[in-house]
This record gives sequence, C-alpha cells and structure tokens, in this order.
Amino acid sequence: MKRKISQKLKKELPGLKRNISLKNYTTFKIGGPVKYFFVAKNKEDLIEAIKKAKELKLPFFILGGGSNLLVSDKGFDGLVIKILNSKFYIPNSKIFAEAGTPLTLIVNEAAKKGLTGLEWAAGIPGTVGGAIYGNAGAFGRSMKDVVKEVEYGEVGFPSEIRLLKIKNRDCEFSYKDSIFKHKKNLIILSAILQLKKGNKKVIESKIKKNLEQRKKTQPLNFPSAGSIFKNPPGFSAGELIEKCGLKGKKIGGVKISEKHANFILNLGRHPPATQGKAKDVIKLINLIKQKVKNKFKVN
Repeated sequence: MKRKISQKLKKELPGLKRNISLKNYTTFKIGGPVKYFFVAKNKEDLIEAIKKAKELKLPFFILGGGSNLLVSDKGFDGLVIKILNSKFYIPNSKIFAEAGTPLTLIVNEAAKKGLTGLEWAAGIPGTVGGAIYGNAGAFGRSMKDVVKEVEYGEVGFPSEIRLLKIKNRDCEFSYKDSIFKHKKNLIILSAILQLKKGNKKVIESKIKKNLEQRKKTQPLNFPSAGSIFKNPPGFSAGELIEKCGLKGKKIGGVKISEKHANFILNLGRHPPATQGKAKDVIKLINLIKQKVKNKFKVN
C-alpha cells in the first residue's frame, strides 16, 4: 500500500522528494524528516498536490516561509507542500499577491512605488499567506488593516477543492488570529492588499526605523520562531517571563533569550553548541507556562 502511494505521488507530482529534513525549511532550524516533500511553484501545483493527498488519504501540511513553526523531532509522516507561488503585481494602490510571496518583498516593492500601509511589516519573515493566516502584526498595525480580499481553496470530501473569495470583514481577524486558523480546510491562495499613496521618503524612513527597532529589541542572530506566546490581555508576555527570572534559561540546545524573553533560541547553529531539539523547546514552553501561572495566575 505504501509503495503504491509513493509510486502514484511520484507519477502525479513531478519533482517529489522523499525523506527530506524539514529543519532547513523553518526559521527555527529544528525538525525531523518528512516522508514526502513537494514544491508547488504555482496555484495549480498547490491544488493538484492537495487533491492527490486527499485521494490517497495522506496527511498533508502547507509550508510557507517556515516562521512561527516548530516541527517535531520525529518529522512528519505525510506530504509537506512547500509553496513557492509568489507572483505579484501592483496596479495603482493595490497589491495582488500569491500566498507564497515573501512579505518582505511586498514591503520593499510597495515602498519603491510610494505606497504606505505596510511599513510596520518590515523585517517580518514569512509569506503573505502565512501573514494573513496568523494576522501578523507589529507596531500597532496588522494584516487586517491592509487585506481587502482573500482567494482560498475550500477542501471538501473526497478531494474536491472549490475556489472562493472572502472579503476582509469575513476573515474574522483578531489579535494573531483569523478564520483560516480555525477552519483547516480553507487554504489561502492569494490576496489583494489595499494601500495608500504616500511620501516615498517618509515611507522609507519608517521602514528603516522599524528595522532598527527590531534589531535593537529582538535576538536576530540566532534561529527562532519569533515570539512564542501571545500577549495576555493587559500584559506583555516577555515581561511576565522576565519577571519569573527565566531569561537565559537553557535546556539542551535551546534557551530563552536574554534580549527578549518571549523568544526561544536554537543555539545549535553556532558550533560547538548542541543542536536544538523540538522536545527541549516544548520543555521550555511548559516551564514558562508553569512559572507564569504560579507567579501571576495568568495562562
């Protein structure tokens, strides 16, 4: 049965790879091997790969930029579809972008055209699709402020995929959240972002300032998944962790950053340090949860 699945996938998905380590496809640089790995270079590739996985009853995972992601040390016993569908164009003050388009690329191209509204996203890793999925945000702004419309595929049974569009108001955007996080059968394909005409020099100045602030406050010299915890209402997660005396706490090859306590760093990319493991990250996360709950009664 397994051999049949492998043969069918290879036939239907040209370029399919097997037993690929996922650690190099995440910003954390942590994770075991995936059984099947396929790069979707366009929307059609993505849809076809999902259909094949559904037909074969094979678990699948859509991988964008690999930020905000922790992959198990055991890897993934299914199909990982890496999206590289990254076409975009900018007519007037709108941006049409496919889900795999790097967010930083969109930020820079918008600035070149004198379009304002994305300066806050400077330096945020990941893709447009991932940013919409998690309503990425910084400096008091987020994707909900710029998304006009999202095109998505609704995965049905047995392997039907309907192409649909959804307006901003129906995306259910909230703090680091969207409808796409809760309805796993909705796959983001592309989006229209609405920006405004602005002063090019002012836009570039804001981007520079935001990048400098990131460099000043975040540990960018080690692999990480970005902020680990959401800020609880009325609190800063980083401050709560710091007040528990956990800055610099280390387990195996990972540690809580001394620079920003809401970051867990993989030390293994800087030999001779031990390579970080997902199991150690989970231990640190559980330790943080326990300490913060005991000290502040905050979950």
